[in-house]
Amino acid sequence: MLDTFLFQFTSLFTMINPIAAIPIYIALTEAMTPKAARWVAMRAAITAFIALSVFALVGEFLFSFFNISVNGLRVAGGVLFFIMGFEMLRGRTVPRRMDGETESDFGSDVAVTPIGIPMVAGPGAITMVILFIQGSESTTNTISLFAAIFSVCVLVAIFLASGRQLLNKLGRSGSKILMRLMGLIVMLIAVEFFFAGIKPYIVDIARAI
Repeated sequence: MLDTFLFQFTSLFTMINPIAAIPIYIALTEAMTPKAARWVAMRAAITAFIALSVFALVGEFLFSFFNISVNGLRVAGGVLFFIMGFEMLRGRTVPRRMDGETESDFGSDVAVTPIGIPMVAGPGAITMVILFIQGSESTTNTISLFAAIFSVCVLVAIFLASGRQLLNKLGRSGSKILMRLMGLIVMLIAVEFFFAGIKPYIVDIARAI
């Protein structure tokens, strides 16, 4: 069981890459208190755990029932991230806190999406847990998969909270520079997401022609 757990854990951790979620997390929690920002990190990790667990159990059925593919999720995520990266590059953050919206409500929204889904629980991670559950030959392997998902999500919360501490040490000027640099990184991630998702569609069209 340990070997299976380590394989699932390292595979998921590499696929999720929590470091890539730090730029969006920092941008969206910049104006929050440290306590509120930590709560967002925890909420995002919980959201990702629930999402990945649900997809592990019924993901294949849902994709088949609605006749959708993981590639569609990649394209949608790529568009979302590109818009966010562009706004970060301009020194802004999206989504924005609406008038009258409390910090708690705003934190709940951004923790669920875009941080929890699809930044952490993204197309690659969703596909991976579905494949793991399909290849599970025993109850032990299934239990180890959920243990791996939980462990990775705990690390996600720790990584996000650490990123916030880095922002505090940089100061206001440093944080502005970092936000713009990270906006560029987010845009590059978005491009990778988008073209990874749209490539199969282009291949299918080319074959049909």
